[in-house]
Amino acid sequence: MKKTVFLTGATGNMGWAGFQELYKKKDRFRIRILARPSKKNRKLLKRYSDDPDVDVVWGDLTAYEDVLAGVTGSDFVLHVGGMVSPAADYFPEKTLEVNVTAAENVAKAVLAQPDHSRIKVVYIGSVAQCGDRMSPIHWGCTGDPVYPSAFDSYAVSKCKAEKAITDSGIEHWVSLRQTGILYPGIFRQINPVALHVPIRGVLEWATVEDSGRVLANVCEDWVPDEFWNRFYNISSGEQYRMTNYEFEQRLLAPLGIRSVEKVFEPQWFATRNFHGMWYTDSDLLEEYLHFRANVPVDEYFRRLASRLPWYYSLAGIVPACLIKAFMRPLAFEKGLGTQTWIRDSPEKLEAYYGSAEEFRAIKSWEQMRPPYMEKNLTAAEAAGEIVHLNHGYDTSMSIYDLDAEALEKAAQFRGGHFLGPEQSVGTPGALFEWECEHGHRFRASLEYVLLGGGWCLDCDQTNIRRTVTGKNRFISQVLSSRYLE
Repeated sequence: MKKTVFLTGATGNMGWAGFQELYKKKDRFRIRILARPSKKNRKLLKRYSDDPDVDVVWGDLTAYEDVLAGVTGSDFVLHVGGMVSPAADYFPEKTLEVNVTAAENVAKAVLAQPDHSRIKVVYIGSVAQCGDRMSPIHWGCTGDPVYPSAFDSYAVSKCKAEKAITDSGIEHWVSLRQTGILYPGIFRQINPVALHVPIRGVLEWATVEDSGRVLANVCEDWVPDEFWNRFYNISSGEQYRMTNYEFEQRLLAPLGIRSVEKVFEPQWFATRNFHGMWYTDSDLLEEYLHFRANVPVDEYFRRLASRLPWYYSLAGIVPACLIKAFMRPLAFEKGLGTQTWIRDSPEKLEAYYGSAEEFRAIKSWEQMRPPYMEKNLTAAEAAGEIVHLNHGYDTSMSIYDLDAEALEKAAQFRGGHFLGPEQSVGTPGALFEWECEHGHRFRASLEYVLLGGGWCLDCDQTNIRRTVTGKNRFISQVLSSRYLE
């Protein structure tokens, strides 16, 4: 008997790749999609309108009845949909409302099913949930602190939406935190947010094809029970680890632009307060789901470039000064442009550059290039020692074997307390009461706090540096000491 897979976000980049992979397996899966009834979406999905194995629910993620229609009768729920950058950066309040409401609707609809214990829910989280991770703490894993970078409403929405799923009471869930996705349209993503990315930062990327296989393979019978109720990082592996400088170089090369330094001013790029890391644990998801095609990274970029329209090649004959003039408005766009903050938003300038003095001190590319370049090394050769963060408990033990004393120590490491109930310790999925350093009391599972790295969402998530003190040693590991009391 075919299983029914309900997929949200199917018309987006990852969702569409997942839909295509599932469609290859329609002999075993019936695919149900929730899509907004836009002209673009109707055109995209028209070819499947008569396919009995594809069911399109026209609706909206923020409308509970639409989500319920998709969930009812489904065996798997793949929740990919929501607002992402750059729209999320232009409409932060709407992003928070849409992404959190959508997750709450999914959880509510699943739990409304009379046989909800058999339904498996896959939530797609984001690397943005783990905030700014500049060197030397650019290595990370699930269980590291979850905290949004300042002014990142998208990251805040993903943190809150993730908890809405993981601590909802759903019996089988998993949170797969997606990294940056490489897809053909990435060459056309020219917007001010690109300059929010520190050129010295890092990211471990995923190809859109690999991401699509994640969604299809997670529905297979061979995925073991132990896989569920956990958090995983998605990436295409070690060879897709790049500094942001390297990434920009690879992105510009197919356009005939030999150096990022020729078309951008060094001061245009923020120096901190974004997100991105190299993973110590992303191979774990590959061991479970076998989704990587292992295409060499340079070959993959060549494939992406081969799909560009012919006129992109003209960039190679345009003088660099003209391209720089074309890029300049991005840095000066009101609100999101990095060069407007010195006048209009001192708080953003401090968050993304450290201070006005540090911003003004950026005079040349020599100050901005990754240090390894001076030694003629690759980023991989100069990756540096892996720094493992302290999670506040013995991570070699199962979280279900920890006693109340160990949980209190973990909570104290986070600046707060474990309030029990003690008799539920060791019970998978149980919700406990915790207290943060500011006295907020909240309910959360051991999975969310210890395996996911989550903590108090009642604290101001828009700028964690304003609320976290040195008492919270867990998050303090990834915040500069200048922000801590």
